[in-house]
Amino acid sequence: MFLIDMFNKKTVMPTPDTALPGRTDPLPTATHHFVNGNPLKGPYPDHLNIAYVGMGCFWGAERLFWKTPGVWVTAVGYQGGITRNPTYHETTTGMTGHTEIVKVVFDPSQVSYDQLLKIFFEEHDPTQGMRQGNDIGTTYRSAIYTTSPEQQAAAEAARDRFQQALNDAGNRSQITTEIKPAEEFYYAEDYHQQYLAKNPGGYCGLRGTGVSCPIER
Repeated sequence: MFLIDMFNKKTVMPTPDTALPGRTDPLPTATHHFVNGNPLKGPYPDHLNIAYVGMGCFWGAERLFWKTPGVWVTAVGYQGGITRNPTYHETTTGMTGHTEIVKVVFDPSQVSYDQLLKIFFEEHDPTQGMRQGNDIGTTYRSAIYTTSPEQQAAAEAARDRFQQALNDAGNRSQITTEIKPAEEFYYAEDYHQQYLAKNPGGYCGLRGTGVSCPIER
């Protein structure tokens, strides 16, 4: 009964009354990207855009994007919930409402937002609700948090195209990706930043559906 209760708590979003309170001060974290040396928190060149995506455990997801040509810097953190400046261990309880997110700062002249969305939909399973593979809880839900009405429209259109592609491939599962305007992004602890560059043999739970995501441009 205890295990069932813990599972239910981790997979149900908290309310403002039940969420952990967090803290006022941001968590200490890295100042520069471990792989390319660019500043994690900026300032960023004016011509760059920002995307926020959640694909389950952020270690493997971040690596996908820092290896993508046209991406200037990446960082991992927590977003989409209630608790201010949460720690990793707080998010894994399911009592912050946040999901693990990769912040992708990119040059739209080199890689389009739609191309990033293609990577997003193809490289994880966006139909799994409050989990990704063996990683279970609200913190592992699929999410796209948008920074403009244009990004919102593009994300919704990409979701619909990928849903059709899944259906055409005989997969009737419904996409559960949360798509909404971005709220505050809380940077994760130093050791999570570019984790798989520091620990090349580390855990990566990414598993796609094997279905290709059409893009418009």
